[in-house]
Amino acid sequence: MLSVTPAVVHGKMIFYCDCIMENQLAKSTEERTFQYQDTLPSLPVPSLEESLKKYLESVKPFANEEEYKKTEEIVKKFQNGVGEKLHQKLLKKAKGKRNWLEEWWLNVAYLDVRIPSQLNVNFAGPAAYIEHYWPPKEGTQLERGSITLWHNFNYWQLLRKEKLPVQKVGNTPLDMDQFRMLFSTCRVPGITRDSVMNYFSTESEGCSPSHVTVLCRGRVFVFDVMHEGCLITPPEICRQLTYIHKRCHSEPDGPGIAALTSEERTQWAKAREYLIGLDPQNLTMLEKIQSSILVYGMSDGSPHVTPEDYSQFGRLNLF
Repeated sequence: MLSVTPAVVHGKMIFYCDCIMENQLAKSTEERTFQYQDTLPSLPVPSLEESLKKYLESVKPFANEEEYKKTEEIVKKFQNGVGEKLHQKLLKKAKGKRNWLEEWWLNVAYLDVRIPSQLNVNFAGPAAYIEHYWPPKEGTQLERGSITLWHNFNYWQLLRKEKLPVQKVGNTPLDMDQFRMLFSTCRVPGITRDSVMNYFSTESEGCSPSHVTVLCRGRVFVFDVMHEGCLITPPEICRQLTYIHKRCHSEPDGPGIAALTSEERTQWAKAREYLIGLDPQNLTMLEKIQSSILVYGMSDGSPHVTPEDYSQFGRLNLF
């Protein structure tokens, strides 16, 4: 059976609440983050002529004169033939959807792709500006981690309370739906197509997972970041991370189940089904990880980084 360990420090736990920080992160506003979602216009369908014109413009830099002329002939034949019929079908489909492209794009560009997510889909990179505020120093991993996590949890709270300002162009609000996918969202592997599981809810919608998953030396830990309605502080987060770090460095490494997520997607799906088949409790453990606000990895690596070269840090993030 998979083991997901609650990261609870022995002894009495002390929590401090600093709700004032909420006001330091974002100004209070009467507008709610997602209040305009139901009134946003549907994604328009461009005309067939406009789409074909843009296609030819995108092809031109890559084709010689003969190739481009042949492409123009193919496009014209398509426009006067099956293209118009397909366009009418697209218009019909768009009438019943707010975003006619979303499902197609999500499936074709992401969920149907069978190659490993690492390198090919997921990407990571450092924030260079951190160095100017807090120069790298040995022995600060846990302290840095706790502060980084705390800021992420504060952002999560802003979304939960819908206090993140609505992005706009002038006075026109933009779609904020993608912000729902920032936390408590997981791409679950499937044999032929993956699926996206989203567990996030705003406070007005109901409960939302409030735990974080921590990976360390092949083992998995979870702890809750809320206590009596308030977010725990960086020192308390650091206390949890310290407990995890000490325990993992005093006991044998874990099975490293997380490494399976870097497999080819169908292989990962089969491995996941195998784990669930071994013990139904494994599904509960996997769902606990999937629903986490986020997953935080603690590594023993210490990459050499300069303002000009972040390559070692980038490789460590990817693997």
